[in-house]
Amino acid sequence: MSVSMMGGAGPALGPAGLRLDDESITRQRVRPGTVRRIIPYTKKFRWSLLLLMLTTVVNAGTAVATPLILKMIIDDGIEPRDRSVVVGLCLAVAGLALVDAAAVYVQSWCSGRVGEGIVYELRTQVFAHVQEQPLAFFTRAQTGALVSRLNADVIGARQAVTTLLSQSVSTLLTLVLVLGAMFYLSWQITVAALVMIPLFLVPVRLIARRLQRLTRETMQLDAEMSSLMNERFNVSGAMLAKLYGRSTDEEALFAGNAARVRDVAAVGVVWGRLLFIIVSVLTAMTTALVYGLGGVLTIDGTLEIGTLVAMVTLLLRLYGPINQLTTMQSTAMIALVSFDRVFEVLDLKPIVSQSPTARALPAADSAPDIEFDHVSFRYPVAKEVSLASLETIALRRPERADNVLTLDELTFRAPAGKLTALVGPSGAGKTTITHLVPRLYDPNEGRVRIGGHDIRDLTLQSLRDTVGVVTQDAHLFHDTLRANLLYARPDADEKDLTEACRAALIWDTVQALPDGLDTVVGDRGYRLSGGEKQRIALARLLLKAPAVVVLDEATAHLDSESEAAIQRALKTALAGRTSLVIAHRLSTIREADQILVVEAGRIRERGTHAELISQGGLYADLYRTQFAEQAPEDTDVASGVPQPDLVPPVQLPHGHS
Repeated sequence: MSVSMMGGAGPALGPAGLRLDDESITRQRVRPGTVRRIIPYTKKFRWSLLLLMLTTVVNAGTAVATPLILKMIIDDGIEPRDRSVVVGLCLAVAGLALVDAAAVYVQSWCSGRVGEGIVYELRTQVFAHVQEQPLAFFTRAQTGALVSRLNADVIGARQAVTTLLSQSVSTLLTLVLVLGAMFYLSWQITVAALVMIPLFLVPVRLIARRLQRLTRETMQLDAEMSSLMNERFNVSGAMLAKLYGRSTDEEALFAGNAARVRDVAAVGVVWGRLLFIIVSVLTAMTTALVYGLGGVLTIDGTLEIGTLVAMVTLLLRLYGPINQLTTMQSTAMIALVSFDRVFEVLDLKPIVSQSPTARALPAADSAPDIEFDHVSFRYPVAKEVSLASLETIALRRPERADNVLTLDELTFRAPAGKLTALVGPSGAGKTTITHLVPRLYDPNEGRVRIGGHDIRDLTLQSLRDTVGVVTQDAHLFHDTLRANLLYARPDADEKDLTEACRAALIWDTVQALPDGLDTVVGDRGYRLSGGEKQRIALARLLLKAPAVVVLDEATAHLDSESEAAIQRALKTALAGRTSLVIAHRLSTIREADQILVVEAGRIRERGTHAELISQGGLYADLYRTQFAEQAPEDTDVASGVPQPDLVPPVQLPHGHS
């Protein structure tokens, strides 16, 4: 059945991709074993669940006892005109109402405690698991889809344990007690009522299956819409839409997504109401049957009036549980879909994980060296690191062939305490090299060693403590400058923060701000300039004081004056530390103790600036095309050898590796 009955814009298809259709995601069935996996989450709350079940039993008991007391009021009190019986039984009904109210209150308290406790457990577990995923996972998964798993799906999963658990026990117990009471009062009317029950169950399986699919599709569409809003509502997305004049197109795109959510939700409402309508009609028909048959038996003297009233009341309480049973399966399937989507994320195994026998990197008095030993690497394909339901776009063909290597038999050594510069054309693999050092990825072949230790044999915490990285696009959280700096070292005091900012030459700027270190930097630090963000990132690195430093084009956003000052600060701060720098500026390259020229995932040349210039190879070509314009006027461009009285360099336009 189409869900586009109300029209609305359809999904925009890119030239290289298409929207994942219902066949690939929304028709996915709940996986076997999902229910069994829910049980461990309830063990922590077993006493609350036990109390929940006890109050449910009380609630079911009062539901059956009240009609029986009504029968006694009529047959034993009203007809014999016995006031004491009427008053006594009415007080009993009032007492049962109070008991039932107390049971419902305790039931709600237990349900809330268990439900929110499970939400907490699932959210923290999913968040921790997502944090363990490799960088490739985050380059593919949409933020809104992940947020949806932590919010909507987790909350939906709560219903499976609380509402459904208490409802199923209450429904089954009430059904048994009501049927027992009805058979006791009149087996003829009870049999007549039971004949109608199969008619309630016929539509359940069809409608439940349809609602399961619609629920999964609604969750998927909600996640896509959340992703769209996350991308468009941040500073970068909003700026891009304004600069390219695409606001109207963005409105149309959002309207299309909202229309699909509307259409699917409308279909779900129709199917849900259809089930309710069928049940309501059958309930009315059965009630008429009982009144007719019971009325005839009462006229014939076979049945007392009080018994007829009790039977009708019990009948209404019988079809209530039956009605719940007819909807319980669909409700359970909806809740299980939520659990299944959460488990889907938890079942995604990270491709970078810590070995059970991993050990901490031994402490040393000096900085360790970095060694790449015949390292080959290709970026993982989608099926290795992501889920189709977390990506709204599926490529018509793979991004790259499985055997295409980004790094190919790469071998080099970055000497301990020295500065090694990586240079080469865009796409050569320089950034990939820097990603392997802190183990954001693992090589497919070969080994990466720090201080002679294979980094796969080290604990991730000790490795990340040893390696400090400043990325090309320094990320700042929407928080204060102080919080962003303390992210590197939470125990740092005011003196440490001040010294780090002074070393990064950002302290004067911080002091000039109205709130100083307590200034909120805004979304991704957009309240700061590019150079200011970069220097805050450098201050954060200096605060961490790692033994190994990786700078990925870290000075690209600085003007000439600031960069010259930063170069002086880094020269002092990085003294004695092993540094691996992606360099796009001649001033950085000249400071390097070793230059590695990377091309097509291989080291083509290595040496110092003067040595590589004299060889006349790839580095010499790069120097003439990219770096010569930065050379001071009194530098021999042909040889690259600086003459006396150098002037500060100017900024080189940079690119991605």
